[in-house]
Amino acid sequence: MTADVAAEGSNELWGPDWPGVRESWSLDPHRAHLNHGSFGAVPGPVREAQDRWRDLIDANPMRYFRTIRTPSIVAARQAGASLLQTSPEAVALVANATAGVSTVLAGLGLRAGDEIVLTDHAYGAVALAAKRFARAAGARVASVKIALTASDEEVVQRLAEAVGPRTRLVLVDQVTSPTARAFPVGGIAEMARSHDVPTLVDGAHAPGMLDVRLDSLGVDFWVGNFHKWAFAARSVAALWVAPRWRESIRPLVISWNDEQGYPTSFDQQGTTDDSAWLSLPDAVRFFEDLGVDRVRRHNSTLVAYAQETLATALGVSLADVCSDPRMSMRLVPLPRGVATTEEQAARLYASIADKIGAEVAVISWSGRGWIRLSAQVYNAPAEYDQLAVGLSDLIR
Repeated sequence: MTADVAAEGSNELWGPDWPGVRESWSLDPHRAHLNHGSFGAVPGPVREAQDRWRDLIDANPMRYFRTIRTPSIVAARQAGASLLQTSPEAVALVANATAGVSTVLAGLGLRAGDEIVLTDHAYGAVALAAKRFARAAGARVASVKIALTASDEEVVQRLAEAVGPRTRLVLVDQVTSPTARAFPVGGIAEMARSHDVPTLVDGAHAPGMLDVRLDSLGVDFWVGNFHKWAFAARSVAALWVAPRWRESIRPLVISWNDEQGYPTSFDQQGTTDDSAWLSLPDAVRFFEDLGVDRVRRHNSTLVAYAQETLATALGVSLADVCSDPRMSMRLVPLPRGVATTEEQAARLYASIADKIGAEVAVISWSGRGWIRLSAQVYNAPAEYDQLAVGLSDLIR
């Protein structure tokens, strides 16, 4: 696929308004922003909604905290639940997926000798949280190595081999952050359930990127960020808990509503700035107005083009990476010996940002360096062409 074909395809699929869509962001026009997956980028209409909420709060704090806050947060939960195709009673709002993971771990009641099973694709902060809670309880964490191109059946089998009589939790990603691949969370949950072990899914990248249907996943706990692929402001995520666990899950910070239980106990966390939560309905509306399927097709088509273009420029094979057509992120292996450590990856990232003017994720995983590419509606093929030429020259 050439850049011209990709661009023409975008015009055909998305319509003549697509260039104008990119104007919804205030991103630095002198940079190619190709790493939406790390921190997201908040569109203008959502930022404006968040500012309106801040103005309302500051205009009369007493009225806001006494009468406006609670029903508005309930409405935000409803908007988030609708995107995730579940009921608002099943969803609590939390700051981010990492906070949701810690909340579940705190409510799990780990004891000495227990075990948490996760994979070597786990997000770093999530793995650290599992280790801290395990260490405090005298439990342990077992990390299962999963090949990058392992089939769904192989993933389930590898985890099944690790589950034993002391396993208290299986913690897996729906979309892995360092390696940009989807895991078969439904099959994993079914396997774990057969051993009477609950499953916690880190779905940080799932909302917006994937068609998430939480009520049919069969998992026990699920967390996901709205700010990555669903256009929300940062610091708004969903925590979904299966009915049988809701009595044991409470916020990490005890505040008003605590005695009302899940999910209402999460709705008030002191005097935190709720504007990110309250602007979630505007983010969902922005997403729907763009066209959910339209956005997903654009992103998956463009990131496939980006992956092929960069791999060709670097002279590397894509045989050992995933090319899932649902993904808005994909990996490209770097030539052998490049960015094989975290320190080397950090230096290469800085060089790409400074010398090429592109923001990308450079990752060291499993003894090799990788570029993780993202595609969002504000991106265009020419930005990946620029990266491909510049990175090829930089590495040489």
